[in-house]
Amino acid sequence: MNKVNIALIGNPNSGKTTLFNLLAGTNYHVANYPGITVERKYANVKYKDQNLVLHDLPGTYSLTAYSQEELVTRNFLIKDRPDLVIQVVDASNLQRNLYLTIQLLEMNIPTIIALNMVDVAEGRNKKIDISVLENKLGLRIVPTVARSGKGGNELLEAILHHSKGSEKLNITSFSYGNDIDNFLSEAVPLIGKSETESKWLALKYLENDEEVMSENSHQNFHSLLMKSVKKIENHTKNTLDTYPEVIIADYRYGAVRNILDNVVTQKDHSSRIYLSDTIDKILTQRFIGPIMLFFILYLVYKFTFWASEYPSGLLESFFGFLSETAESKLPDGLIKSLIVSGIIDGVGGVLGFTPLIFFMFFVIAILEDSGYMARMAYMLDRIFKWFGLQGNSVVPFIISGGIAGGCAVPGVMASRTIKGKKERLITILTVPFMPCGAKIPVFALLVSAFFTGDKGLAMLSITLLSWVFALIVAKIYSITIIKGENSSFIMELPPYRFPTFKGLLLHAWERTWMYIKKAGTTILAISIVLWIMMTFPQLSNEQMSVLNGKSDNEIAEFALKNSLAGKIGASLEPISKYAGFDWRTNIALVGGFAAKEVVVSTLGTAYSLGEIEADDTESLSEKIQKDPSWNLGVAISLLLFTILYAPCFVTVVAIVKETASYKWGLFSVVSNTFIAYILAVVAYQLFGVLS
Repeated sequence: MNKVNIALIGNPNSGKTTLFNLLAGTNYHVANYPGITVERKYANVKYKDQNLVLHDLPGTYSLTAYSQEELVTRNFLIKDRPDLVIQVVDASNLQRNLYLTIQLLEMNIPTIIALNMVDVAEGRNKKIDISVLENKLGLRIVPTVARSGKGGNELLEAILHHSKGSEKLNITSFSYGNDIDNFLSEAVPLIGKSETESKWLALKYLENDEEVMSENSHQNFHSLLMKSVKKIENHTKNTLDTYPEVIIADYRYGAVRNILDNVVTQKDHSSRIYLSDTIDKILTQRFIGPIMLFFILYLVYKFTFWASEYPSGLLESFFGFLSETAESKLPDGLIKSLIVSGIIDGVGGVLGFTPLIFFMFFVIAILEDSGYMARMAYMLDRIFKWFGLQGNSVVPFIISGGIAGGCAVPGVMASRTIKGKKERLITILTVPFMPCGAKIPVFALLVSAFFTGDKGLAMLSITLLSWVFALIVAKIYSITIIKGENSSFIMELPPYRFPTFKGLLLHAWERTWMYIKKAGTTILAISIVLWIMMTFPQLSNEQMSVLNGKSDNEIAEFALKNSLAGKIGASLEPISKYAGFDWRTNIALVGGFAAKEVVVSTLGTAYSLGEIEADDTESLSEKIQKDPSWNLGVAISLLLFTILYAPCFVTVVAIVKETASYKWGLFSVVSNTFIAYILAVVAYQLFGVLS
C-alpha cells in the first residue's frame, strides 16, 4: 500500500509538536533541511495497514516567507506537495490561527483541522460549534487535547478516510475586493498555469514575495506581471493610501471574522482574567520578575547537578573499568594505545557528562513547554535595547545556550527573525559567547575539580558571566563598527501550560541522543586524529637512549611532548603561559576550534598518554586537580577563555552564510580569540597569584 505523506503545520505554541509526538511516539527521525539548520522531524507510522509519513514542519503564523522557518514550511507544501495537511489550531485563539487556514485554502491543499487545546478554550468559557465551523470552512475538524492524548485515534481515522478517498474536502475561494479581484482575473490567464496555482502566484507578487518573484524571474509572464503589480500599487496608494499586501491581509482577517460568526460564544468575556495573566502579574513584574528569573535559573543548575551526580559517577566508573580491562587484556602496542587513550579516555570523557546534559535539557524543556521561556525574552527586551540589541535577540541567545545546553549554529540561524540589520548582525556575532552544550562538559569538568562549594551556583555564575560579556561586546560593537537605529520588538506570550512528563522525556532524550551521536561520530573521529597527532612521530632509538634510567611516566610524557600535537602545544606556550595554559591545554584548545567538546576528550587523551599505570582509573577531574600545574587561577582563566574564544568551525560557517561575507566569519574568530586571551591573562595573573 502506498505511503501517505502528511504535513503537520500550525502556529507556534499551538501544540503541533506535542500532537506529532502523540501520533509518532518515539518512532521519529531528526535531521536538518538541506543547506540550512532548521530542524526537520518526521516519522513513519502504520495505522490499520496504512503507512503514514508524518512531517512536523516548523511553526509559522503565515505562509508569507519573512523568516527561514516560514520559508521552509511553505517550500515543503509547494515542492513536496504532501497528500494531506493537518493544521493544528489553538481552539482558545481561533481568529489568529485561522489566518493560516485561509492561506492553506488559497493553495488548494487538502487539509484537516486538528482543533487542539479545546480544554483551554472550555476553561475560558468559550464554546465552539464545530459542525458550523466545518460547514463554513468545508474542512473536517477533529477536536484534540494533544498533551493528554485525547483525539489522537479520531485524527488517525480522519486521515485514513481521506487516504481512501472517502472524504472530499471542499476548497473555498475568497474575495479580496474589486481592485485585487480584477487584477487576479487578468493575471490568471497571463500566468498560464492552473487557476489555483496562477491565482496564488499572483497574490505572492502583490505581496512582494521576494522568494517567489526570484524563482519565477525567468518566466515569460514575470515582466508583464511586475508592470501590472506596479500599476495596482500606484492605484491603491492614490485611492486608499495603502498597499495591495495590506488589503489582502485585511480581507483574509475579514474572512476569518465571517467564518467565526455564530461559531464561538463566550460568557463573561469582558471581565475574564485568565490564570496566565494572574501569574504574569508576578513573574513579569518589573522588579519581582528579574529576581524570580535568576532564582529559577539557579534551581535549573542546582537540580541538574544534584540529579546527574550519581549516574555521572556510574558512567565514570564504567569507562574506568573499560580502560582498566583494555589495559590488562590487550597486548602493548599502538592498537592498545588507540583504544585506551584515543577512544575510551577521549570519547569516554565526553560521554561521562551525558546524564548532566540529559537533566539540563529536561529542565529546559519544562521552561519551554510551560511558556516561561517567552517571558524571559519579554523581560530582557528593556535591557537588550540599551546594549544595541532587542527582545528578538533573546531567543537566539537562549537557543545558543543562554540557558546552558543550546547550540550556536541554530542560534545564528534564529537571528533571521530580527528585522533590524544592526541588531541582527550584532546578535550573530555575540551568540557564540553563550554556554552551548559543547562547552558544558568543559565547565562541568573545571567546576567539579576546583569549585568545592555550591556547584549549581558556580554554573549559574558562568552562565550570567557569558551574558554579561556578550552584552558588553554587543554595546561596543553598536557604538563603534556596527551603528544604526534600533528596530521595534513584538512577540506573543503563550498561555502557561503544564508540560507532560512524556513530552519532557521525548524532548530531553532527543537532544541528548544528538549529543551522544556527536560523541560517537564527530568527537570520535577528531579524538582519533588528535591521538595520531599525540602519538607520532614516536621516539627514535637515540632519544630512548638519552632517556635511559628515567621513569616510565617521564618517558611517556616526553614522548607526548615530542609528538606533532605536543610540538604545536609547546610552540604556543611562550604566549599561552601568561594565561596559565601549558602545552597539554594548548592542544585541547586548538582541537576545540573544531568542536568544543574536543577540549575535554583531548585532555582525557593527553593525560592518559602521559601516564602508564594500568590500575589508574581516576576521573579526568581528579587528574587535573592533582596536577601541580593546575590551580584555581588556571581554572578561572580556562573558563573565561572557553566562554569567549573563537566559535567552532560549523558556527563560523553559519556566520559566513548568514552575513553573506567571509569577513564577519574571520572577524568572529580573530576578535573573539583576542578578547578571550586578554581576559584569560588578566584572570590568571590575578587569581593565579591568590592561588
